[in-house]
Amino acid sequence: MKNKILALLATIGMVSSVSAVEINDNISINGFIDGSWSSTDYNTAGEANDDNDLDIDEVELNFIVNAGNVSGEIHIDDNDDTGNLGNIEQAHFTYSFENGLSATVGRFGSKLGFEREDPAGLYTYSRAYDDGTSIFNLGNVDSTVLEGVSLSYSTETISVNVSAVNGVGDMEESILDLPQARDSDDLNYEFAIAFTGIENLVLSAGVHAHRASEADIAGAVDADSDITNVHAAYTLDKLLLGAEYVNVDQDGAADDLSAYLLLADYDINDKMGIAVRYSEWETAANAESDRITIAPNYAITSSLGAILEYSSAENNTGAEEDTLALELTFTF
Repeated sequence: MKNKILALLATIGMVSSVSAVEINDNISINGFIDGSWSSTDYNTAGEANDDNDLDIDEVELNFIVNAGNVSGEIHIDDNDDTGNLGNIEQAHFTYSFENGLSATVGRFGSKLGFEREDPAGLYTYSRAYDDGTSIFNLGNVDSTVLEGVSLSYSTETISVNVSAVNGVGDMEESILDLPQARDSDDLNYEFAIAFTGIENLVLSAGVHAHRASEADIAGAVDADSDITNVHAAYTLDKLLLGAEYVNVDQDGAADDLSAYLLLADYDINDKMGIAVRYSEWETAANAESDRITIAPNYAITSSLGAILEYSSAENNTGAEEDTLALELTFTF
């Protein structure tokens, strides 16, 4: 089974990619092909509302380039529906200064979130909150990518990242907007810090300040929000324990929204393991949902893995859904 702490460190930028195929001294490639079958029972009368799906969910090819103090990445992803640059999920370059300081410019994902980046790095088929497009899943690069500049400082035990970004295609102000409906979309800011000074423990926290809109329309309510994320992972022999808490403070909203997850992943042997996760999230004031997930996993080869998942979700209005899924992921 993969080194889980190493995989977590790769997601927060404290180590480079955990695997890549070298083309030459300057270029390497990695990626994955992800497909699944899923069946969802919404526990409503009749079977007409049930879902059955068999798909190639995502294909990604990543090019990693190094030239002296400058490195760059281009992620080509068929799951990118952001509209600009076609299927370019990420495209950025990084200049490394001395003493652990670096600057990144381009399109990249958030540094926040336990379930970050692509499905190839997840312990389960599903994500913890809603369907993956939830506001709590800021780190899901398939639904949220950012464009801007990021400054990072890393040592052997700590990583600090500060970013000034906007969503793909967002403008500070567009002359194409009608004057009476013009919005100015200020830059968003993100601060993230990760600590690994205790053996087998990864602690991460941060805030994403989303300055969505300052509307010129009389009576309009600005849609600013501050998303706070704290998560941790600890490995004890064959057991990994993870936890996360997310809070969203929205302007104009009566209440803050929050979410949390608890996860345990145990390696039965070198090929087989099982993940169990409980998550709960608020969708509005006095409205919340929860999900329990059981996901055995099996390493068919060192590059081909399978996850069989049963997931049951419900909300406080009584709506329920049960999902059974089989996912195959080939990584290289």
